Amino acid sequence: MGTSTLTDTNLQSDTQSTKDKVFKIVTLCVPVLMGILIFFNPMPHTTAIKEICFYGSVIIVLILIYFKRVKFSLKSPLTLPFALFTAWVFIGIFFALDRENSIHDFISHLLKYIVMYFIIINFFNSRKRLVGLSWVIIISAAIFSIGEIFYFYYMLGNSFSTKLVTGLSEIPVNWVGYITVSAIIFASHQIFIRESSLSVKTISFVALFPLFSLSLLTQTRSTLIALFLSIVVLFYKKKKIMIFFVGILVIFTTMSPVKDRFLHTNLITSLRLDIHATTLEIIKDFAVMGIGFGMETYRNDDVINLETYNKKVPEKYRQPAIHNDPHSMLPSIAVRAGLVGLVLFLCILFTSCRMCWSCIRHGKDDFIRNWGSCIAGVLVVVFVIGIFEPFFSHAPEVLFYLVLGMITILWQFNQGVSSKLNNFP
Repeated sequence: MGTSTLTDTNLQSDTQSTKDKVFKIVTLCVPVLMGILIFFNPMPHTTAIKEICFYGSVIIVLILIYFKRVKFSLKSPLTLPFALFTAWVFIGIFFALDRENSIHDFISHLLKYIVMYFIIINFFNSRKRLVGLSWVIIISAAIFSIGEIFYFYYMLGNSFSTKLVTGLSEIPVNWVGYITVSAIIFASHQIFIRESSLSVKTISFVALFPLFSLSLLTQTRSTLIALFLSIVVLFYKKKKIMIFFVGILVIFTTMSPVKDRFLHTNLITSLRLDIHATTLEIIKDFAVMGIGFGMETYRNDDVINLETYNKKVPEKYRQPAIHNDPHSMLPSIAVRAGLVGLVLFLCILFTSCRMCWSCIRHGKDDFIRNWGSCIAGVLVVVFVIGIFEPFFSHAPEVLFYLVLGMITILWQFNQGVSSKLNNFP
């Protein structure tokens, strides 16, 4: 009897050990899949891969929660702002001019990325994994930059004085800065701020060349402004490095045709004032609820006549060729979700900035303080380019919610919250 009982106990122990190993592997699949999704974010013609990675991650997380194999927390300073904004957008569906499109975008451009945010803060809540996320962005953006430069200038035979145009619907030229400048900030942090090995610094330095080159070759003003301001934020404590970087940027800008876009320009069109004037007229008519969260609604002639609204603005601010997008993050939210939705979205941005500031000013160690400056620089990139260019599309949104997730993880480190979640290496 004693031997039989001992054997049964050993079998149960072996079975439990096998289950633990299986669930450990399954748990590891979540950050791997999310990493693949982030890596392919700027890559064209990879929608299927990204969808498989996202929904595969969601299914695995649900399985892990069901079997109580992971502590999945919704606690975050952004939880309430997200909930309020989501609730308001949901209510707005019932008042939307194009309800079907608003339902689609509510799911694919809001709920989907909020889910991604919570997966990130639950499965990347360790210092090693936070650094790993930055590396995924650096390597992905560097490969994307090399591919675009090679194709446009070598394969197509264009001269280097020609403005690079991606020809990609996923990443048009005015969105390239979201990808390249964010990666520049992460790579620069590895080289000049973080205590890294020589090999890490070398790889980061090599990656800077294609990233910096593509940023300049696009000749996009918003990209250069974002690069300038994000460098200032990253190196605000290291004045010599800041001056060095800014000096290089100024020299290359003055040598590039893009300088003419700064010196000889129409301020009304450069600042999108003509587009904003038309958008403002629409906001006046739909001030509370907006026209609906669907992004196609703005350009849907059956529900919105942009020509009519364009004629309402002073002649000086009328668009010669009407744009079918608000071309800016905040006006886009205001016209789609109303002024109430704009205020709630600003709460998300304000809360993120407050977390960043807390880490920079009151960080418990150099890692938290330095990474706070780094992530703040990337947030500046997203916000600055988002002021001047269309924002609400999959590639910029993945970066935006990823940055929010990284800010939250860093804030949790500083608050000691991460130690109470999953003990990931």
